[in-house]
Amino acid sequence: MSNENVYRIGAAVLVLLIMAGCEIAAPRRKLTTAKGKRWLTNLSMIGMDNLLVMLLIPIPVIQVAVAARAADWGLFNQLDLPAIPTIILSVLFLDLIIYLQHLMFHAVPLFWRLHMVHHADLDIDVTTGLRFHPIEILLSVFIKIATVAALGPPITAVLIFEILLNATAMFNHANAAIPAGVDRWLRLLVVTPDMHRVHHSVIIRETNSNFGFNFPWWDRLFGTYRPQPARGHSDMTIGLSQFRNPADLGFVKVLLLPLTGKTGSYSLSGQGREPAEQKK
Repeated sequence: MSNENVYRIGAAVLVLLIMAGCEIAAPRRKLTTAKGKRWLTNLSMIGMDNLLVMLLIPIPVIQVAVAARAADWGLFNQLDLPAIPTIILSVLFLDLIIYLQHLMFHAVPLFWRLHMVHHADLDIDVTTGLRFHPIEILLSVFIKIATVAALGPPITAVLIFEILLNATAMFNHANAAIPAGVDRWLRLLVVTPDMHRVHHSVIIRETNSNFGFNFPWWDRLFGTYRPQPARGHSDMTIGLSQFRNPADLGFVKVLLLPLTGKTGSYSLSGQGREPAEQKK
């Protein structure tokens, strides 16, 4: 295993353990379904994702950055910029692409069928952050490969971004309580659990908001930011309205969901009504 994979996987496992511990010590919401069955489904999906990527895409994204550097491909290999600004700009641009990719998976009906697997989870916790249909994961890897080839970012920037993407995906999906005052300041720099949880609301307009994974600035810049769920974090309903029976969300059924499940009205083409605020 390469050093890059050791760093990436090691960081992911460390964040998973830390956030799982925070969920036990200070949960943000009471879970509505059996955690063991959900984790079995989610971790099985994560395992299949990684296996397929290793089998079907044997060249890691970071090796594309190495090849781009050697062949002088990409935008940043044509610019004479200092190393630190180049790394920062590369990470920001890669994160913007992930934001736009996320929008695309909500906007295009065929891609939404794949992305439903992520949103169909009836609770949201650290494992939800890595629960994606294998085909969506493969498409995401191809998009990152194309972006790295076109951008020509430093190898260090790609490694930083890959570690950040896995870490923040687990952090911002965690069912961990963060004091409101800390969250208010923290979400100026990174997508927090309270910020991203809105995106997993069963209410369509809330689902179609807060698309960022690492940095919160794209949602504010492009008008997709929503600060809080209408019903509050404790009372909001997680998931999709057409998938409410836990018995229908086991591993095999979730894997077949893009073929068998109804898409509902969650595409960006159908925003639904503005949610009513919860009465105090």
